[in-house]
Amino acid sequence: MSPTLLTVLCTLAAYLIGSLSFAVLVSRSMGLADPRSYGSGNPGATNVLRSGSKKAAIATLLLDAAKGWLPVFLVRVFGPAHGLDDTAVALAGLAAFLGHLYPVFFRFQGGKGVATAAGVLLGIAPLLGLATLLTWIIVAGFFRYSSLAALVAAVFAPFYLVLGGGIAWPRSTALVAATVVMAALLVWRHRLNIQRLLAGQESRLGSKKKR
Repeated sequence: MSPTLLTVLCTLAAYLIGSLSFAVLVSRSMGLADPRSYGSGNPGATNVLRSGSKKAAIATLLLDAAKGWLPVFLVRVFGPAHGLDDTAVALAGLAAFLGHLYPVFFRFQGGKGVATAAGVLLGIAPLLGLATLLTWIIVAGFFRYSSLAALVAAVFAPFYLVLGGGIAWPRSTALVAATVVMAALLVWRHRLNIQRLLAGQESRLGSKKKR
């Protein structure tokens, strides 16, 4: 099989994996309300936390991150033996991320992609993902706003990739481009959160859903 065809197949598989909405699937399996029906309506870990179930939120977080990490990790580790390079890695990561945002299995109505993007970065390089996650944790810890933490981490991620590229983790034009696109889409998906932050109406971490 040619590297080009294999890249296309890997990209498609990554998108399908990313299309698994674990916020919905985990909530269903635990007998909880559909996360799209309360709070922000976003099928993600932060909104699942508003159900009052920390176990469901943690499971959603880990699984959403895993579906971003797995395709990237597999292509990065096993791809070179089949002629795949950083472009294939970047496409797999971006496809998994887009799958979460626009899942084919859930009428293209997905989440905002924070955990999945973190998983993609961990797949590219563990230190890169950890640096971005640490940024999220610091901002979230100080301000208690998940959306603000996500926005700051998203903006910093491409800079981390560029500044540490070739030293602490791999860097290529394709990887940088994919990271920039993910960051831009994350900011776009948080546009309503930005409005609420500016208006002082954004929900803080741990707040329960309104009944």
